[in-house]
Amino acid sequence: MFTPIFPEGAPKPIAPFVPGSKVGNTVFTAGILALGQNGESLYEGDMKAQTRYVIEEVKRVVEAAGGTLADVCYNQIFIKNRADYAAFNEVYAEYFGENPPARYCIISELVREELLVEIAATAYLGDA
Repeated sequence: MFTPIFPEGAPKPIAPFVPGSKVGNTVFTAGILALGQNGESLYEGDMKAQTRYVIEEVKRVVEAAGGTLADVCYNQIFIKNRADYAAFNEVYAEYFGENPPARYCIISELVREELLVEIAATAYLGDA
């Protein structure tokens, strides 16, 4: 069984899911997008701002489960445009540059045309 993780003040999901799930000492975030409180798209056309927002939301989910970004061990990344890859990595390195987790990055359409990046993270909170 898992424990749903829903950080206080987190935007309401636009589909039937929770922002995160905790199973034992492992936290899984949903695919997080740059969406506001009412499901509106944020920072249209700005890859760096969307990336920063998405990583901050990943951080909020992991922290609500008792961890930190340092506990993130795996990221699944989807970006809309190959041309935004460098901008994405610039912001990503601000958060994960020193000891980055494993990851993959796929160029793909996202759920809305104006959204540029989606990240689903896995964090391991250590042995109990």
